[in-house]
Amino acid sequence: MTHYHLPICTCCYAVRIPPARAKLGYRTCMSCGEAQAQTRKHTIVPMPKSNYIVVTDRNLLKGLNSSHKGGVM
Repeated sequence: MTHYHLPICTCCYAVRIPPARAKLGYRTCMSCGEAQAQTRKHTIVPMPKSNYIVVTDRNLLKGLNSSHKGGVM
C-alpha cells in the first residue's frame, strides 16, 4: 500500500494513519488521539461476572484495578 492510500487524521489533517491503526477503527493520529483521551471525564469499565459501569472518579477506578476484592481502599 502506498502512502497516498493511507487515511489522513481527521483532527489535524497533517499525519497519515498507519494501516493497523486504521483497521482498528481509529481516525486520528496518535498525538491527536492522546490529546482527545486526556480531555475525557469518564471511562467505561467491565465488571467481572456483571455489566459495564461508568467510572468518573479516578480513585474508584484504581480501587477496581486493585488485586484484592472489595474495591476502594
